Amino acid sequence: MTSLDDIPVTVLKGVGSALADRLAKLGIHSLQDLLFHLPHRYEDRTRIVPMGNLRIGDVGVVEGEVVKTDLVMGRRRSLQVTLKDQSGFLVMRFFHFNAAQKNHLTEGARVRCFGEVRPGRAGYEFYHPEYQTNPPPMLAEGQATLTPVYPLTEGIQQPRVRSLCQQALTYLKRYPIHDWLPPGLLAEYQLPGITEAVELVHAPPATAPVHLLMEGRHPAQQRLVMEELLAHQLSLLQVREQIQARQALPLLPTGDLVDQFLEELPFRLTGAQQQVVRDIRQDLSQPLPMLRLVQGDVGSGKTVVAALAALQAIGAGAQVALMAPTEILAEQHYQNFCSWLEPLGIRLAWLSGKVKGKARREALEQVGSGEASVAIGTHALFQDEVVFNRLALVIVDEQHRFGVHQRLALREKGVGGTLAPHQLIMTATPIPRTLAMSAYADLDTSVIDELPPGRKPIETVTVPDSRREDVIERVRNACREGRQAYWVCTLIEESEALQCQAAEVSAQELTERLPDLSVGLVHGRLKAAEKAAIMAQFKNGELDLLVATTVIEVGVDVPNASLIIIENPERLGLAQLHQLRGRVGRGEQASFCVLMYHPPLSQNGKARLQALRDSQDGFFIAEKDLEIRGPGEVLGTRQTGMMQFRLADFERDKGWIEPVRAMAPSLMADPQRVKALVRRWLGERIRYGDV
Repeated sequence: MTSLDDIPVTVLKGVGSALADRLAKLGIHSLQDLLFHLPHRYEDRTRIVPMGNLRIGDVGVVEGEVVKTDLVMGRRRSLQVTLKDQSGFLVMRFFHFNAAQKNHLTEGARVRCFGEVRPGRAGYEFYHPEYQTNPPPMLAEGQATLTPVYPLTEGIQQPRVRSLCQQALTYLKRYPIHDWLPPGLLAEYQLPGITEAVELVHAPPATAPVHLLMEGRHPAQQRLVMEELLAHQLSLLQVREQIQARQALPLLPTGDLVDQFLEELPFRLTGAQQQVVRDIRQDLSQPLPMLRLVQGDVGSGKTVVAALAALQAIGAGAQVALMAPTEILAEQHYQNFCSWLEPLGIRLAWLSGKVKGKARREALEQVGSGEASVAIGTHALFQDEVVFNRLALVIVDEQHRFGVHQRLALREKGVGGTLAPHQLIMTATPIPRTLAMSAYADLDTSVIDELPPGRKPIETVTVPDSRREDVIERVRNACREGRQAYWVCTLIEESEALQCQAAEVSAQELTERLPDLSVGLVHGRLKAAEKAAIMAQFKNGELDLLVATTVIEVGVDVPNASLIIIENPERLGLAQLHQLRGRVGRGEQASFCVLMYHPPLSQNGKARLQALRDSQDGFFIAEKDLEIRGPGEVLGTRQTGMMQFRLADFERDKGWIEPVRAMAPSLMADPQRVKALVRRWLGERIRYGDV
């Protein structure tokens, strides 16, 4: 039987090859794809708003008479059409227009238009509004419906997508959408069938409750939200099944490497660390690949846990790869591991993109022959020329910063190319529980929720940049008392060159203003050796003040640094600010974080900085970050295509997370159902979670 998934969009009126190509960019190939291209919001165009009642930022429908049409020659030529109703005036402005438009919008014409109010040179304006000349009467209240707003791509306008979706809906009479959810499940949650839900969200009837639709809480929308979250959950469980379908080398704890290491450590493991070590020891002993995420706040001691996992693998005669997303963090891991493991007679290899020539050849030989038991580096470890002798454990730091294909490449480098390596994933970005349950459903999760003893809370203050003088004085006093400080420069531009330039300017200014202090500068454009040398100087107390870009965000450990100044903190996410703040508070003395912002702050900016002042708890901060910025930003996955939901909203719909987790495993027993649901909601992005 033909299904909507088999019918191409080219059957629709007006869809030729050019439009079909544009729709393909939105992942729309079939009628089913089009019907699951869902409105992400609605506009209420059911009533006309008097022009005199409008305020900047309002969105609405106005109707009036054209009193003047002008061709305005400015920096950009525009068509300016002035409308009038009984309450006031409004200008429609078009930067792209043709002669036919100009001829229709003549004095005396009656026009109804929809847009967003902006301030303009002629008063309040609508830019490029949707409009009708000589419009029909408005529908009576109770007959008019909300207007859906769809995600777009270049070259497709809202009216076109709306008309295509309306055409596609007519096919539902002959080809209803297959409902893959068990009837008992729908009855339990009192949710409508799939065809009914899809029809309603594309074309809400006049009687539908407007407030529920506008908030995304209508039962039809919630039915689709639940199915979308379920499809994501199933896709991750699929990934887990795929990985665990391959055997792993069981790494049984042998020898005394672990005991020797623990004896040499200058501190005892916390209870939380001991529990995570037990979880990992158990996982590594199995013939199934370990898939474990270790979350721990800044400074909670994840690296020690990773070292213990590495020692278990090395003790069992296997190799370990440790990857970090940046050179500076990978170097930090390399230095830590060298200081811990070399005294135990363990050889390490360093492989980053900057290791070239002879040094690179030697490192590759050591890894290939098995002489080096541990390889540490950045994404350079993924390259084809890196061949391991007996790789059985992969440790990935800040996993969400890596692209999918890179992580897959390392998975193929396991022992003999057939055994999958165990995977230990670490993050110092605490992930809200709801998000972890969904984004990392393929991983077992351990949390290090206990800081080492002796850690002092960091006092966080916010000051406007008009008080820069006071802040510089504060740095002078702290350093005179024998402490050290960071000064972090952030820039809104993505350009690394501009970030480095800003840091250079600040370093120069602070060197001049604080002549009695020794000031260092570190940024992303320095060579690895230069960066390492400056960091070493700072760590050894030879520098009082370190000016840096956000490259110092993770992993840098200088116990004597007790003050950090962060310029323009409003430009960074909460999690990143929390990470930066964690550079101090690592010693015995009281520590301070000064957030020097540029007023005025947006509501969003105020909320972020207040959350940071209120709490030291990374998990609380992560929850706040999720509320304020959404999951794509928190996970850093805007680039990877992960967690880009069509309809679900993490904050609004988090009540579904637990039920979806509970229902997913039983549905996994039906591979056809799983495949169909994942295809429907994730389309071509099915392997996004394949770590």
